[in-house]
Amino acid sequence: MMVISSQSEISFQALKSGDRAEFARLVDLATPAIYRLGLKMLGNSQDAEDVLQNTFLKALQSLDDFEGRSSPMTWLYRIAVNEALMLIRRRKPQVEIADEPVGESDDIIAPVQLTDWCCLPESEFLTAESKKALDAAIQTLPEKLRAVFILRDIEGLSIQETMEALGLSDTAVKSRLLRARLHLREQLSVYFGGRLKEEINK
Repeated sequence: MMVISSQSEISFQALKSGDRAEFARLVDLATPAIYRLGLKMLGNSQDAEDVLQNTFLKALQSLDDFEGRSSPMTWLYRIAVNEALMLIRRRKPQVEIADEPVGESDDIIAPVQLTDWCCLPESEFLTAESKKALDAAIQTLPEKLRAVFILRDIEGLSIQETMEALGLSDTAVKSRLLRARLHLREQLSVYFGGRLKEEINK
């Protein structure tokens, strides 16, 4: 996860003045996070590479339009999410990320199956297999929920930063985050339910 405080090392004025060395420093800082976002959004390393390259290309081309209202990293996240969504729309043209009408976000379906994971050892959640299960579950999220979950819970952006990166309202971010977490908990209940039975039967 990228440390947000490290963004303070990037000079907004230097970026705006076209300082290529400063932009290169931003690329170095942001590359792991932008690649990770692309991979989590698309589930494919080649697509993630495309998102990474296109994000920095678009950022370089639009430096004159960057007004500094958000941090450089939040600005890059916005570009990266848009690039990821463009790839997704080529497969599913109906995908949208904008705010839904008021009231729609309140329609939260309660998960059918939930497992209490309290009895599992903490190490169980850190295994490669568990991380693979989480990645697979993330891919089942609708795209508009997936983007919010990745930025907020994986990349560690604040609610405000997530709002800025996605162009959403406070209400929409919080609603989508709740829906994403509920969805993932249900998806992972099958996997961790099995792991819990194995732990109990030891």
